[in-house]
Amino acid sequence: SKMVVNNSSSSSANGSNGGGGQKPAAAAKRAPPPSTWTVFLFHFALPMALVAILSNINDIYSGLVSFPSHLLHHTSNTAKTMQPKLSTESSVKMPTLSPKERPTAAVNNQQHPQTQTTVTTTTTRPTVATTKSSTTATTTQSSKTSTSTSNHPRHRQNAASDPFHQQMETNIRTLRHQYKQAVNTPNEHLAAIQLADFLKYRDTVIHDGGTYQMEAIEVYSSALSLLEDKWRNMMTNGEDTRKTATAHDNEHHDDQENDYYSTGLNHEIFLDYGSKSIEGLLCATYTNLGKTYFMSNMFERAVQSHNQCLSYDHRYIDALSSRGQAYIILGKYKEAATDFFQVLYMDSNRLFGNVVTGLARCLSADDNVIDGGWESLVQLLEADIPRQVESLQRAKELSDDSAAATIKHYADILKHMHHAMFQYHDIKTKNVSEAWKHLSKGNEYKMSTLAPFDEAFELDKVSRLKNVFTPGFWPAGMGSDTKTPIFIIGFVRSGSTLLERILDAHPLIVGTGEDSVFNGRLDSIRNDIIKASMAGQGEFLQTVKKLADDVVVDMIKRWEIIDANTNSEEDLSSERAQEPTRFVDKMLSNYMNVGFIHLLFPNALILHVAREPMDSIFSAFKHDFPPGGFDYTSEFSSLARLYHGYRDVMEHWDKVLPGRVTHIRYEDLVKDLPGMAPKILEKAGVPWDPAVLEFHQKKHAVNTLSTTQVRKGVYSHHLKGWKRYEEFLEPLLKRIGSRVEFKLSTSLTPSTS
Repeated sequence: SKMVVNNSSSSSANGSNGGGGQKPAAAAKRAPPPSTWTVFLFHFALPMALVAILSNINDIYSGLVSFPSHLLHHTSNTAKTMQPKLSTESSVKMPTLSPKERPTAAVNNQQHPQTQTTVTTTTTRPTVATTKSSTTATTTQSSKTSTSTSNHPRHRQNAASDPFHQQMETNIRTLRHQYKQAVNTPNEHLAAIQLADFLKYRDTVIHDGGTYQMEAIEVYSSALSLLEDKWRNMMTNGEDTRKTATAHDNEHHDDQENDYYSTGLNHEIFLDYGSKSIEGLLCATYTNLGKTYFMSNMFERAVQSHNQCLSYDHRYIDALSSRGQAYIILGKYKEAATDFFQVLYMDSNRLFGNVVTGLARCLSADDNVIDGGWESLVQLLEADIPRQVESLQRAKELSDDSAAATIKHYADILKHMHHAMFQYHDIKTKNVSEAWKHLSKGNEYKMSTLAPFDEAFELDKVSRLKNVFTPGFWPAGMGSDTKTPIFIIGFVRSGSTLLERILDAHPLIVGTGEDSVFNGRLDSIRNDIIKASMAGQGEFLQTVKKLADDVVVDMIKRWEIIDANTNSEEDLSSERAQEPTRFVDKMLSNYMNVGFIHLLFPNALILHVAREPMDSIFSAFKHDFPPGGFDYTSEFSSLARLYHGYRDVMEHWDKVLPGRVTHIRYEDLVKDLPGMAPKILEKAGVPWDPAVLEFHQKKHAVNTLSTTQVRKGVYSHHLKGWKRYEEFLEPLLKRIGSRVEFKLSTSLTPSTS
């Protein structure tokens, strides 16, 4: 497998804007505008309407999804990362809770000797810092967990007009009304928690940038203020603030030995809110607030919120698991591993199975994060895997309504365990055969819980794109003149995080992680454009420009809020002395949306990062992505189809918009960053800054599967890493065929080329 490069001798071959105010060459090569309004309607408005109609039909075909009955009762142990649309127009303060000495009996500080970890606890409650937030509920975009439209109906994006989305909005309006009615009543805190929980849930299943995350944060904070007041009153009056465990409370845990679900507040995790004690409510709410901060890329805030919960009970498993995930993003691998190892020790039923993967990620970054290193985890997994297999077999024999959920639970656990064992053999023992055995088994468990891959849908999606986006699609003079957004697109595991981190190290460029404001608003943008196109060309052009400018405004506002909540004054003065002028929109699946990007932002830079095909494809196959758009990268047939669709689409854009996309080879970045970086910055229209060469030293949280890698800087020993597994990948190679080579035309090549 290799990538062949055809170097362009002229920078004009690339239509993305460069430095010096040069006009993009793509504008000169763009097809002439329609000569009459009738031609314009047939070339633009009608194809746009066709896109809308077909999209709605596909959404309806996917079917409605019933909401989980337990939604308003207990928390989920999986934190999904999405950033919200944030506004600085209004400021809402988090409740500042005064430190209060609490009886030491309220916190069990005894450390189990076998965990061999240290947990710092205190009887002085930490305070919640003030944060700026807004309840403005405008649609923006998603995260790493939703990198493409999935067949999975629970992971939707651009779905504002489908019935599922509409029902969600109806439910939110109902819960808001109930919350308003409950103000100043004894049930106000419960109504607030239920609304916030649903807002959070909505943003995990509809990937549009965390539309309601800031509202959820505000409502959770209001509930916590009420709960803290109630807790203080109960403590003053000498009332019990937690309940005693019963057999019914522990129905989710059948291991009587080391039964940590019967101690502290853990036995309340699975109770509905009405049955929880005041401290159980506080822990559950602080944990969900922490998860919402995590989804909003406010990772320090997430840790603070989980610390608040753990000040009540330092063994509260849900908070430990979630705090560990935040610590990974912050690069605090030892702290994360400590949390994960504690959960593994206490959670014998593996109800929080994602900590296995989390601990493996920590060990991959640093083998010394726990005593015994990899061997401590491997010893546990080798003893536990047979037990989980037996549990799965018993679940398959069930005939009640819970059978499917139980089967999926154990399949997910086994997936996590086998993937961790794969990393151990891949990284530590270098035993390729054992590594492959565990990888294939883990992927088998993963795929066993998914619906069959819909190849016809994927083929039709690409075909419709080609039929709609033809050379006559883009009228002249459309869109905004701004060069503020920089779009990064490509196939999964292509090196996009490295490129974004390099750009983000420049003082004038901001990288926002795997998130896309534009993509999240695309559905409403499309509908507004269709309406405007029917009203006349003048209104159409004004509408498109306004929609584009609104996207940029939202990008800037959201960054301002997130930046204010994640950086200290020292960080701001040392790392971001200047206001940024470029914002990176990194949503890999936006390769499907280049046509719309060009419509709104004809002058914006579009960077397509491409990696040697088999390196990228195998990396996708071996990584366990969060549920969503990349579910089907774990089997050869669907992975090959997804890759062919990506290549088909990129070839189409080069054909109908020649030179519009700037192609960058990942291998060029890692082999000659000093030679490539100046050329990339020139394309971005910003002056050279040597800080980009030290991007890995910048203190910036990156929520992506590449978190641990990008903190190491640039390295090339992993190139052609797929070759170690070539004998096992032979069937996949045949499916990729001639596309194991990538004949990529680019004007950005290393200075040594």
